[in-house]
Amino acid sequence: FQGDRDRTLLRNIVYAGSLAALLNIDMDVVSGMLAEKYGKKPKLLDSNHKAIRLGYDYAKANFACPLPFHLEKMDATGDSILIDGNTACALGAVYAGATVGAWYPITPATALMEQFKAFCEKFRVDPETGAHNYAILQAEDELAAAGIIIGAGWAGARAFTNTSGPGISLMQEFIGLAYYTDIPAVFFDIQRCGPATGMPTRTQQADLMSLAYASHGDTKHLILFPANPGEAFELSVQSFDIAERFQTPVFVATDLDIGMNDWMVKRFTWDEHYRPDRGKVLDAAALEKVQKFSRYLDVDGDGIAARTLPGVGGKGAYFVRGSGHDKHAAYTEDSDAYQELVDRLKRKFAYAATQMPKPVYTWLEGAEIGLVTIGGCDAAVREAADKLRAQGIIVNIMRLRAFPFGAEVKDFFDRHERNFVIEQNRDAQLRALLAIELGIPRDSMHSILDYGGMPLTAKVVVDAVQAHVSRPAKVTA
Repeated sequence: FQGDRDRTLLRNIVYAGSLAALLNIDMDVVSGMLAEKYGKKPKLLDSNHKAIRLGYDYAKANFACPLPFHLEKMDATGDSILIDGNTACALGAVYAGATVGAWYPITPATALMEQFKAFCEKFRVDPETGAHNYAILQAEDELAAAGIIIGAGWAGARAFTNTSGPGISLMQEFIGLAYYTDIPAVFFDIQRCGPATGMPTRTQQADLMSLAYASHGDTKHLILFPANPGEAFELSVQSFDIAERFQTPVFVATDLDIGMNDWMVKRFTWDEHYRPDRGKVLDAAALEKVQKFSRYLDVDGDGIAARTLPGVGGKGAYFVRGSGHDKHAAYTEDSDAYQELVDRLKRKFAYAATQMPKPVYTWLEGAEIGLVTIGGCDAAVREAADKLRAQGIIVNIMRLRAFPFGAEVKDFFDRHERNFVIEQNRDAQLRALLAIELGIPRDSMHSILDYGGMPLTAKVVVDAVQAHVSRPAKVTA
């Protein structure tokens, strides 16, 4: 190669070629990766091929190749992919039919919208006209981003924002508006260490209480807890259906570990028959029969009101207000009308608790100990269960995938003599939610907490369970 710059840039490629020979890496695979990386730049592709071959041939001529430890082609992970959670969530939003995204940059969430934009540029641009069939707005702050997606949700679009804990704090009033006015919107919260700026490059599960009761007054929200990027894709799609089915904000709570790190997960599958669940929507024919449209009127007792989409039949637009209103969307300060409305919302969320994704269980014969966890703790908890079983301590696992909790969650606690709640925050927020929502005594749930900002390890769980099990039982007179 001529020139210092080329020699400097390509010496690492020569080194990679020698490693390929020493470790018996398939050169066809290497060539394919180079073509994928530099296929649109022929000069770079040729120089990289040449550098790889120089290193490969030199190692073959001067060393015993391959080394005793080397690579062999295997297919155990043939149906798996490498992907991060932010990309998986963005892809889920595309497949769910989301067309509006608004956000303000924040670590570790920014990449989610960047990936959504990249997917939209590939799949949402009309090939004939060049028209963009999507809208992405970088707002002046998180508060504005929330307002944009709520407005888009009111107008009938599937819309979302992505943020982290500080952004959720700023969005509180708008979140309450969407709750009170039955407007669907999806919020992706990629959790990081807090409070304040905290540690933006570290992971945690410390927004649970904030999400569950976001805003002021009596509010409660629907939350989904993916355990890995594969489930992030699946639950992202479901989040838009759930938001429209229950006409309310929905949170997808991942964390920095899931969102920013590459994970190996099963290749995504897709049902080609999928159609978005838009909830109780009156079409043009139904609107023609309506003499007086009542936006907040629940006619079948499940707490969910009928909805229209603007542009449907000329009558589709509807009025909402964040101040006091009755079931017909009319302004009021009447106490009975207000109480009737918030009681309907409470009824809606009680029904939602029976319809949310169910927990994932690992049942083992003879287990008297239950491990309860959420999200990215999953792999470490399952590994810990294997290690505990090898020591004769048999445990069952329940991984929660949604809030509010269904009746089956309390049933799991009732089946075990001891229960451990494993989460990544200081104040045992998941345990607090279980106590508040299901009435489970806090003292009956033993907390295992890891909140230093690194992903949970199995050792933390094993040590905590062992220490508790080894304690002598209390003797009562």
